[in-house]
Amino acid sequence: MGMVIGLTVLIGLLGSLMLRELTLRQRLLAIVSSREAEFRLLAEASNDMVSRIAFDGTLTYVSPASLRVLGWPPESLVGGNALAGLNPEDRAAVEGVVAALKTGEREEAMIAYRTRHRNTGTVWLESSLSVTRDPKTGRVDGVVAISRDVTEHKQLEGHLSRLATLDSLTGLANRRFLDDRAERELAIARQSRSDVSLLLIDADHFKAFNDHYGHLAGDNCLQQIAAVIQSHATRPSDLAARYGGEEFALLLAETNLAGARVVAERIRSAVQELSIPHVGNSAAPVVTISIGIATAGSQAGWPSLKGLIAQADETLYRAKSDGRNCVGNDLPLHEAPPIQPGQAPPPTAPASQADQTAPR
Repeated sequence: MGMVIGLTVLIGLLGSLMLRELTLRQRLLAIVSSREAEFRLLAEASNDMVSRIAFDGTLTYVSPASLRVLGWPPESLVGGNALAGLNPEDRAAVEGVVAALKTGEREEAMIAYRTRHRNTGTVWLESSLSVTRDPKTGRVDGVVAISRDVTEHKQLEGHLSRLATLDSLTGLANRRFLDDRAERELAIARQSRSDVSLLLIDADHFKAFNDHYGHLAGDNCLQQIAAVIQSHATRPSDLAARYGGEEFALLLAETNLAGARVVAERIRSAVQELSIPHVGNSAAPVVTISIGIATAGSQAGWPSLKGLIAQADETLYRAKSDGRNCVGNDLPLHEAPPIQPGQAPPPTAPASQADQTAPR
């Protein structure tokens, strides 16, 4: 929390500096179409890079700040294309704004984008754009751009965003991010009539572990379990999360019950193979986990996220009731007993289907 507050204060200070520069920007834009000499005087005193761009995209003037902002002196840029060095992923957005300015649809705009610095690689710039008009015809004849480097600000924003979505101890996604992602995956599954599975994973007798070995050892244990779970989130759509305390979750999109059980058993086995001593564990002399599974899909239907979590929690309870260190599922116990250590998953789906839904 202290780090988040510190970063927030730092962003606030940067904002104050930006406000001071914005005042100068506004003065520049106010005289763009009037006194050229005063325009250049202010432009060359600004810490921001000021440039004039002709209607065809050619740079006709660049202020000395270009050396600091882009690593190039003005004379190296004048005559070139204003969009040279623009990151391809940002080109469409920038070109769209420029097109609106050219047609007179917009008089001013502000946009952030990535471009290439001569020495340091990719940097983020934020540019205030304002059209210029021919004094005789009144038609748009170009644009004035006032640009500043916001790379550090973007990095701070990214860091704050990561802090807001990740668990600080394990580096996995936190509960809030899991809930948001699971809601989206359920919506996609309903629309596409596909499967999505959720594993709830609990460290067996973890309170006894903490009481015997201490909280530092407990933190290290949770980190090792988290690393195992993360290693099984092998597809971009998979999401490993810390659910709370000693509980974890793994969201598996486009994965049916059979595929989820295969993944769950692999995780259970890998955690046991860590061989972390646990004298207070009734299931084994080492740290073990119990896993519950819930699957939404064409067979089970697509419940709400709350319903899916409740199903997974129920099957986790069943796994614990059956001695822990095993995998439960979302079918009645008499139809599909939990997977015990070393036991292969039951044939709830053809082998080829299980392979397709959990190619791990």
